[in-house]
Amino acid sequence: MEIFQIVVLALIQGLTEFLPISSSAHLILPAEVFGWQDQGLAFDVAVHFGSLIAVVLYFRKDIGLLLRDGLGGLKSRQFTDEGRLAWLIVLATIPVGLVGLIFKGYIETHLRTAAVIAATTIGFGLLLWWADVRGARRQNLAQLNWKKALIIGCAQVLALIPGTSRSGITMTAGLMLGMKREAAARFSFLLSIPAIALPSMLLTYDLLALESVPWGDILLGTVLSFISAYLCIHFFLQFISRIGMAPFAIYRLILGAALIWIIWG
Repeated sequence: MEIFQIVVLALIQGLTEFLPISSSAHLILPAEVFGWQDQGLAFDVAVHFGSLIAVVLYFRKDIGLLLRDGLGGLKSRQFTDEGRLAWLIVLATIPVGLVGLIFKGYIETHLRTAAVIAATTIGFGLLLWWADVRGARRQNLAQLNWKKALIIGCAQVLALIPGTSRSGITMTAGLMLGMKREAAARFSFLLSIPAIALPSMLLTYDLLALESVPWGDILLGTVLSFISAYLCIHFFLQFISRIGMAPFAIYRLILGAALIWIIWG
């Protein structure tokens, strides 16, 4: 891979992993414009690993409390808000883990097309906008229960369809269930840790079978993805309560229209 391609794709992956705008849709555009070939398994592992490091580092204090109180609650049979949240994250991860393992091959073979990505980018963008406008936006993370967490987890399954956006659909579900914007975003980001870690481990296993690994590309992609993802998380949480989801929904409509123009133009 050329340096320019590495920089562009790594920054795109880091930013779009956590913004509700779909990383798969964005990765199609530069490939079409510049005629790039698929970046390969090794680079996919690198940029996902960079995003994972970013979210773990940003929420390191939260993760420490979740682990301490989640495991501690099993012994004491008394759960703090953090301990309960830890197990709600586990519960919400189960649906996407099961469906992903069963249908991974089908999704990659039949749904990873520009037409599907254009449709989901527009459709779920409109749904995000509607949820932000119609949602009550009153509940904090402490008010999240197992039923709502499971609903958000089931919504996350839709993110297996390219163009949906994992962060976008989980925030949409949270808003529809009455969560505040920042609470929906924070739960989405915490939920992303196992959602990114599990497929990353599978990709790493596949990577071990490769005879030649471009370690220079991997290192650069990891670092750039980490930086862009960390900054994205920080600024998104700073401003989301004020700006709302409308700018991201509008952007998705424009992006979807651009994809349609590429396909049928």
